[in-house]
Amino acid sequence: MSEKTGYLPIKWLLSSLTLFLLLAIPGAPGIAQPVQTLPDDSVYQLSLPLTDSKGVTRDWRTLRGTPRLVSMFYTSCQYMCPLIVESGKAIEHQLTPSQQKKLGVVLISMDPARDTPAALNKVIEQRKLDPARWTLASPRADDVRTVAGILGIRYRQLADGGFNHSSALILLDAEGRIVARTEKIGSQPDPEFVAVVRKTLGNP
Repeated sequence: MSEKTGYLPIKWLLSSLTLFLLLAIPGAPGIAQPVQTLPDDSVYQLSLPLTDSKGVTRDWRTLRGTPRLVSMFYTSCQYMCPLIVESGKAIEHQLTPSQQKKLGVVLISMDPARDTPAALNKVIEQRKLDPARWTLASPRADDVRTVAGILGIRYRQLADGGFNHSSALILLDAEGRIVARTEKIGSQPDPEFVAVVRKTLGNP
């Protein structure tokens, strides 16, 4: 066997060994890591396209990785939905600036036919919501009942186009598991719920 023919297999083996080691090292640069499996009780098991106030449509699984306050609302609501927004803001005010940065707020419309990106953005501007932390979005009409069922929100459309609906804030952990919920809506947040939010976010 010539020196050349004996060298090539060794080089090939070394290259293969290097590739194997890279694949075996979590976070190795340039190597795509496998997607972590969702917990069985994660709401993100449901594929749910949402169109936000900027007109961008993404599956809500992209929300994974950050704890979230989630609720359902509709923009033309004059009473309970503004209180839901104020409840979210009141809970934020109970947190430190560091904790606020770790928490997202997601309001999902139950009226996608009328809650266009422009309508959603109008609420963001009127209520002075931080778009870096607050996401207002509409699902497909066929998905409204499904997501309401997962979040435990009861609703019924009225003849005038409005809705009777239950009002709640649901806390999801970073993996989309329901950690807590409160139906105490208003400017005075539920202290027990706030305590769970703080615990989920960790120390300031």
